[in-house]
Amino acid sequence: MSANSGRTLTTSGQDLAKNGNSSNNKAPWKDAGTVLQPTTPTRKPQPPKPQNAITIAVSSRVLFNMEKEQQIFEQQGMEEYIKYQVAHETESFSPGPAFSFVKALEAVNAQLRELYPESEELFDVVLITNNHANVGLRLINTINHYQLVIERFCMTGGNSPIGYLKAYHTNLYLSADPDKVHEALEAGIAAATMFTPDKMTEVSETQLRVAFDGDAVLFSDESEQIYKAHGLDKFFEHEKAHENKPLDHGPLKGFLEVLGKLQKKFYAKGHRMDCPIRTYLVTARSAASSGARALKTLRSWGLEIDEALFLAGAPKGPMLEKIRPHIFFDDQMFHVEGAAEMGTVACHVPYGVAQRIVRKGGKDKETSPVVK
Repeated sequence: MSANSGRTLTTSGQDLAKNGNSSNNKAPWKDAGTVLQPTTPTRKPQPPKPQNAITIAVSSRVLFNMEKEQQIFEQQGMEEYIKYQVAHETESFSPGPAFSFVKALEAVNAQLRELYPESEELFDVVLITNNHANVGLRLINTINHYQLVIERFCMTGGNSPIGYLKAYHTNLYLSADPDKVHEALEAGIAAATMFTPDKMTEVSETQLRVAFDGDAVLFSDESEQIYKAHGLDKFFEHEKAHENKPLDHGPLKGFLEVLGKLQKKFYAKGHRMDCPIRTYLVTARSAASSGARALKTLRSWGLEIDEALFLAGAPKGPMLEKIRPHIFFDDQMFHVEGAAEMGTVACHVPYGVAQRIVRKGGKDKETSPVVK
């Protein structure tokens, strides 16, 4: 529940952030950027039907590092951008901040297919981009180069792709563009702006780890409003008085639900202790003073969280460095920045009262990640 520190953090592609893979990260991206021949693999798992899948929509600029290409677009315009992409379509993009997350989703799918060969209750990654279709061949070549299982594309040629998200039955949308994320949230779709840290911590290749903030992410911003308006003491009083009243849902509750649903499929096969999905609540709340309501809310929803860290206002970055999640969601840029500084791929959820700053003149200013 801390205020924005005012520091600047860049988004991948949107603000031309550096690709932050650490030097000790493993394959498959050591040969990123090498020349490759267009290939169409003959054997890939078939994607599930959209109505059965857990659909994760990612923009091309979070899945891959398109820094150089974005510079060409901004400085020389669309025509030169398309010419460059076509001329270099046999060169692979290097991975972006969502790459390891997508690979982890595929690892979970592989284990689900072993346990439930006939089930279509799987993750389905959809590439959602406002790129021109002429760029599609380079994206396809890169996806095949890394052997990613991404069969559904949406390339809108400069128009906003947000209107297609519901048609794809999207459960989560990740983008480098805060405006598109706002648009998706307003349409009732779980969404977050993904950032690229200067260095990325190496993460598990066999277990998907997802970390969530509580207020204004999993939960509504009801309690956050009390804190912002009346201070910490009133917040504690409010939480104690309403301890047995579940909080309303926040924008990412649905994503935690689908993760929990898949976890139960592994539990049913005796894989609770070695489940390939692990979830974390990483909150600035204090355990004794306000933690009970958060845990009781999750219980009332029928949801489990594997680990709960109540930090009582302490920085989240060091804890996240130990967790090594593939992705972390928070509504406050202060925590997103702190996580990124420690090498965590962090996402900003622009929802709730924390997105508003009262100016001296009395007007509110809606805030979003700072763009250079």
